[in-house]
Amino acid sequence: MSTLKYLIFAACIAVFCTGCSRPAPVQKADQKPAEESSAFRLYVTNEVSGDMTIIDSATYQVIATIPLGKRPRGIHASPDRKTIYVALSGSPIAGPGVDESTLPPPDKSADGIGVFDVAQKKLVRMIKGGSDPENFDISKDGTQLFISNEDDAAVSIVDVASGAVVKSVKVGEQPEGVKVTPDGKLVYVTSEETGTISVLDPAAGKILKTFKVGHRPRSVAFLPDGSKAYVNAENDGTVVLVDAKKQKMIEAISLGKPGVIKPMAVLLSPDAAKLYVSTGRGHQVFTIDTATNKVLGSVEVGPRPWGIALSPDGKILYSANGPSNDISVVDLATNTVVKKVKVGSSPWGVIALER
Repeated sequence: MSTLKYLIFAACIAVFCTGCSRPAPVQKADQKPAEESSAFRLYVTNEVSGDMTIIDSATYQVIATIPLGKRPRGIHASPDRKTIYVALSGSPIAGPGVDESTLPPPDKSADGIGVFDVAQKKLVRMIKGGSDPENFDISKDGTQLFISNEDDAAVSIVDVASGAVVKSVKVGEQPEGVKVTPDGKLVYVTSEETGTISVLDPAAGKILKTFKVGHRPRSVAFLPDGSKAYVNAENDGTVVLVDAKKQKMIEAISLGKPGVIKPMAVLLSPDAAKLYVSTGRGHQVFTIDTATNKVLGSVEVGPRPWGIALSPDGKILYSANGPSNDISVVDLATNTVVKKVKVGSSPWGVIALER
């Protein structure tokens, strides 16, 4: 073979080998998650997506989204702040006026209280909570849960250690809000359809009294001394002031036109000087001066604000806005929304928890 042929052959081999060889892949820099701060966390239940969003309050970054189960709604932390309890329900979503006979059957296997370990960031247990749990409160010593069972017109008393329903007591139709009195001796349960408060004695396992408070009550907030309580009346556009000793209405505080302003959640500031009220389709959160029971003002936070929470120092308010799938961050000094954080689908409840 001539020298020229050798050169051509060698060149072809080189080209062939070059074509077959692949360049070493470019190594991408490790994509580390954003460092978490030591600030308190926000925990948000998302009713439609069935999960909980965890937010770093310093950066407003979403740290994690944790699957929980069907329709997570009521959310509360244990007294030692190590555990978060979440009400889960397999009943289909049905708004006011919906013909429930047209809905799919409830999945009772999904009913319960999810037990979330804060340190591990995971759901560790499911305990019984009666039929269709919606909201609840916790005894002062953390040993019992008092749970509203919406479709059963009852409140369940649950032993946390065993996970058993100790007793179920009948209340008004469509119970929702549950609140333990400051001394821990009684439990108030609101019933939307009957417009009443049922006063439960958990030790005796019976209802002591039932009294009217307005149309569609959902939420209760007690003054620290237990003398009075505030209860929303959704369809009246009011917040009702209750004498908690005599267990009767004192007055109704108007927030706006009924049907337009629809009070939902009530929440007291750390010093109990102010009451904050979310208003659902009213798009606003109102502030009431508890010394005078006069409305101080309001801030528009988004469509259908439902659950609300305060930062530990009481300077920031957070509202869960269902249709927009976000949390509004409100600076209470200026009464303005300073940020919105996207969460899961149809946020329902929100709590702030220090690390």
